[in-house]
Amino acid sequence: MPAETAKGPFGSSEAGLRKVARVVLLDPQDRILLLHGHEPDDPAVDWWFTPGGGVEGDETREEAALRELAEETGITDVELGPVLWRRTCSFPFAGRRWDQDEWYYLARTTVTATRATALTELERRSVAGARWWTCRELARTHETVYPTRLAELLDRLLEEGPPPGPVTLDTEIV
Repeated sequence: MPAETAKGPFGSSEAGLRKVARVVLLDPQDRILLLHGHEPDDPAVDWWFTPGGGVEGDETREEAALRELAEETGITDVELGPVLWRRTCSFPFAGRRWDQDEWYYLARTTVTATRATALTELERRSVAGARWWTCRELARTHETVYPTRLAELLDRLLEEGPPPGPVTLDTEIV
């Protein structure tokens, strides 16, 4: 479960933020895998997002990224690359506010079939599937995608390669 801060979305330090590891998973055609999520009680409120989730116990962010990817997609044949981006975000979901410090890891795979293998109860109620997207499809979609500049970020990644160090994205508060 996420940590909630008493001082608003971020408080004065990162101590109250839920540590999250996400995966920018690319296939051999440079498509990115996104999950389709929605409010558990209102499937009309929906969005697309990268696989990943909260760090559990004493696991590292890298371990969390690989575990979450396996649980949410069934894909285990990947090697994590560098952290591409970091972002702080706050959003309402399932009746509460989630305040997160997210790290986005690059990974590549030749496996394109997905099958969720170990979703939590909340994920079973709020994840409707997965889809591989081209950069062009992302740039043209009118659907909600997080992080909001993902098409631009993916285009830059594909054109220039990974940045020399993690890029801090704008804070997103929904």
